[in-house]
Amino acid sequence: MARGRTPTYQVANSNKKRYPDNVMAYVMIAPIVIMLGIFVIYPAIQATVLSFYDWSFYEESEFVGVKNFTDVLTDPKFRASILLGLQFVAMTLPIQLIGAFLFASLATAVNRRFADVLKVSIYIPTIISGVITSVIFTIIYDYSGGILNAVLGSLDLPGQAWLGDPKLALAAIAAPAVWLGMGLTCLIMIAGMLDIPASFYESADVEGANWWQKTIYITIPQLKNVLLYLIITGFVASIQQFELPLIMTSGGPMSSTELPNLFIFNHFRGDPYVGYSIAAALLLFVVLGSVSALIFRVLNSEKLVD
Repeated sequence: MARGRTPTYQVANSNKKRYPDNVMAYVMIAPIVIMLGIFVIYPAIQATVLSFYDWSFYEESEFVGVKNFTDVLTDPKFRASILLGLQFVAMTLPIQLIGAFLFASLATAVNRRFADVLKVSIYIPTIISGVITSVIFTIIYDYSGGILNAVLGSLDLPGQAWLGDPKLALAAIAAPAVWLGMGLTCLIMIAGMLDIPASFYESADVEGANWWQKTIYITIPQLKNVLLYLIITGFVASIQQFELPLIMTSGGPMSSTELPNLFIFNHFRGDPYVGYSIAAALLLFVVLGSVSALIFRVLNSEKLVD
């Protein structure tokens, strides 16, 4: 053995002492990695491969290169569905965030018993099925027997075809979407607000700050990472909304509620060749990933330091 060199067995023992939990860590994450491989990575690779084929359940597949992607990108209906999805996000996400913030502020300001009642009441819509919600709001919007038109009639206002008018249908679907998403958003905000040190607000009270000043200079900056998470997840959930337009309008009238996922589903259901639908789904994934990355970039998330 050369002089001055550390023996191999000593190096091995040193590594074991330095990383004693490596083996156990690999064992613990192995099931997750295997599940991701089976249910996420392999299907994603398979879908990417199929998007380059004119693939059908009934005929032999044919390699067509990027034709499916060019067909999707040049299809005005696909572009219209993406713009409609962004419009739907603009209708739902700001109202959902502002409403949840105000409700969370109220829940953290009242006594504990009343706060529990508020939290339960706001969370109830979250556990209701989207299918049931769609049926309930379809009945509410009914032109001849719906509650909404009955209220308008009592005010001597004309009834509206909420789900039959292309100008109103998307907004009519946005209302139950906000109602369904408000509960979880509100609870996450409440958890974030309770995590803010009370000493911050006590110092602000000493300085004579009002509610608005404490909200602008303490609450919102401290909730920055929570808000970033809610914006990203809310954006993805809104633009991928599927149940409500499918059940309430089936994408009509005149495709005014055909959001991206419903457009892909309708095309998949009506076209025996699925290459186009898979290419559209992959392009939607790119759109979602790009917008999410842009939001991360603009808001520039940072770890908060007390």
